[in-house]
Amino acid sequence: MTQPLLQVHNLKKYFPIKGGVFGKKIGDVKSVDGLSFFVNKGETLGIVGESGCGKSTTGRLILRLLEPTEGKVLFNEKDVTNLSISEMRKLRRDMQIIFQDPYASLNPRHTVEKILEEPLIVHGIGDKKERKRRVREMLEVVGLSSYHAKRYPHQFSGGQRQRIGIAKALMTNPSLIIADEPVSALDVSIQSQVLNLMEDLQKKYGLTYIFIAHDLGVVRHISDRVGVMYLGRIIELTESEKLYNKPLHPYTEALLEAVPIPDPDYKKETVGITGEIPSPSNPPAGCAFHTRCRSCMEICKTTRPEFKEVEDGHYVACHLY
Repeated sequence: MTQPLLQVHNLKKYFPIKGGVFGKKIGDVKSVDGLSFFVNKGETLGIVGESGCGKSTTGRLILRLLEPTEGKVLFNEKDVTNLSISEMRKLRRDMQIIFQDPYASLNPRHTVEKILEEPLIVHGIGDKKERKRRVREMLEVVGLSSYHAKRYPHQFSGGQRQRIGIAKALMTNPSLIIADEPVSALDVSIQSQVLNLMEDLQKKYGLTYIFIAHDLGVVRHISDRVGVMYLGRIIELTESEKLYNKPLHPYTEALLEAVPIPDPDYKKETVGITGEIPSPSNPPAGCAFHTRCRSCMEICKTTRPEFKEVEDGHYVACHLY
């Protein structure tokens, strides 16, 4: 078996809560609470979950845009969490991110040419002539034209800006791209164009994606495997089709039940999820989902379920298995 490109072991990120007159620490927001997974070279791992479950924080921790509280991130068998700032900067040539908001992630004062040139300058790639050639080449690759290089971000539509964001991520020839909800701010028709572009680029350049989203339909379309997050933990992880056809965790079942079917005459019975998602600053004891679970048992209220493989390649954290 080949070594995974990325391995995450017991990753945690706690944000301190401060209060009182002297601003002392009075607790923690457990944004990411013990994640473990791996990503193979050339595959797309989708991560889905409700807003606030820690998906985007996980992406930033992998790139060390945030410092983890605990745990390890191994990229090409190199421990990212122990690297110095200069070593991390060199490694980021191989690890890039596509941000959710194409409006906020591009500098409005710079031309597209300057935005795309910046990663090459930071990493010392090529001379001025080579950099400008690379900018024109990447604009063509993502479906824009070379004359767009002289324009500013405000002169583009949302879909075009996201294409520029993708081009920027590709400038340094990375092997891993973390796509943090890259299509959630776009119209549905534009979403499909951007997703198809990302799939074409993956085949062309042998890219590995971690695709973060809350839209289950989008994730099914692009992902090889899918991990479901709830309150800072991955509760189920398996191949995409297996997850959608045979979910094991009650939370995954409820999520899939909530996906609308585009047929007004189709009557679908859904049980749904009762209650509100608990606060990550005060998560429930035992299984984090037990307060809303329709299959809750006494053990769920006291003992945190182990995240384990229950079928071939199908991991789940639930006392039912």
